[in-house]
Amino acid sequence: MPKEKTDGTNAEDEASKHTGRTPNEVLPDQKFDEYQCSGKVEIDFPGLCALLDMKDIPTVSTKQAASSTTETEEEYTASAAPNWSKACLQVELENEDPLSAKKLTVFGWKVDEQIARVLLKMFPSLDKLQSLQFWQAGLTDQMVTSLMNTVSLCSNLRVVTLEGNHLPEQSYHLLLSEDSVLTHLYLRNNRIGDKGAHLIGSALSTARSANKNLNFLNLAFNCIGDAGATHIAQGLRFNRALLMLSLCNNQIGDSGAAHLAAILSEFALTHEEVVERRKMLLKRTQSSSSSVDSDQPLSVATASSSSLSVGKGRNKGKKKITSKRDKKPAANKENPKSNKKSVEIVNPLLDEPVQYRDGELFLPGNKALASLNLAGNRITKKSLPLFLTSLEMQGEGRRLLRLCLQRNRFPSECEYYVKIMELMTLRDPLKKNSS
Repeated sequence: MPKEKTDGTNAEDEASKHTGRTPNEVLPDQKFDEYQCSGKVEIDFPGLCALLDMKDIPTVSTKQAASSTTETEEEYTASAAPNWSKACLQVELENEDPLSAKKLTVFGWKVDEQIARVLLKMFPSLDKLQSLQFWQAGLTDQMVTSLMNTVSLCSNLRVVTLEGNHLPEQSYHLLLSEDSVLTHLYLRNNRIGDKGAHLIGSALSTARSANKNLNFLNLAFNCIGDAGATHIAQGLRFNRALLMLSLCNNQIGDSGAAHLAAILSEFALTHEEVVERRKMLLKRTQSSSSSVDSDQPLSVATASSSSLSVGKGRNKGKKKITSKRDKKPAANKENPKSNKKSVEIVNPLLDEPVQYRDGELFLPGNKALASLNLAGNRITKKSLPLFLTSLEMQGEGRRLLRLCLQRNRFPSECEYYVKIMELMTLRDPLKKNSS
């Protein structure tokens, strides 16, 4: 008997050499998928890492949020030195409740596929999560794609920072797709070139689609040149959500600057955009005609009942019919579906007023953008008259309030630059109120 038991044990050991595990043992992936996240990062993160048999599990550091600190004040700078020896997931809590994680930060250590899998598993359970920051975390294009797919499951996530994460396929634009709910996106120091800027410009807007939620986009300290700036300017033509754009410390020259200046005032539509606009106008006309036709029987019935009541005098039946007709419009006002058209966002391609001039169709420029930072580029005094003309054409109402052109290739005493600064000073709401 002992010999048989030994032989059985040896057979089992031999089988484990080929399979790696005993037949009755549950695989780590199965345990990982079945894990129910509690929303407590300090428990879920190490627990999930352990289920993946990770040896070096990063620690979790939690702290309570400081009420006086703003998002822009907490940005990490390119000169900050990461602590490569200690991988630590930093968690900022909204209050003392461990379920109130509002920000997660990876600072200076590499996120591999296993860590990325753990984070994506946790995100949907973090109801209070508002901000994600990855500083030199070695993210890949695939990780960013997965992150974008998970962002929609985080109901309160609005701010994402990817700094010092070079993506070979330049997938940053996925974070500002048409259905993205992000309002702040920091993409500094990622070596984004003209290809990435092209993708970002198309994500901001085309003649058929536009991002409707992103308010702040920081593309500073990248490698965007004239071609990239031209693509971003193209994306600003029909984008009416972005309020602040930073392109400082790139490689933008006069050609790219000219396109950015052009979108601030009225601009001519291309042939493709004119064709698309005609299609939209035709579709809107057909939609209006259909709604009128659908209301026609109601109008005829009301007119007939009125004529009948006049011919026969006052009667009780007429009063009942009138009360029903009167109640229907009131009910429609209370029905949200009936007011859908009133809150529908109009495509900027249909902006008014439209001007026909010299055989071209001109639309109003982008007046949603309030701040444009072009400091530290390669712009010369040749571009300054273009900016001044566009700013003067904006007139009153919504318009650019802040334009940064410092540290470019022109002297600060340049005549047009002085005029631009004087004009922007008059527009500054703080200085205007104080005066």
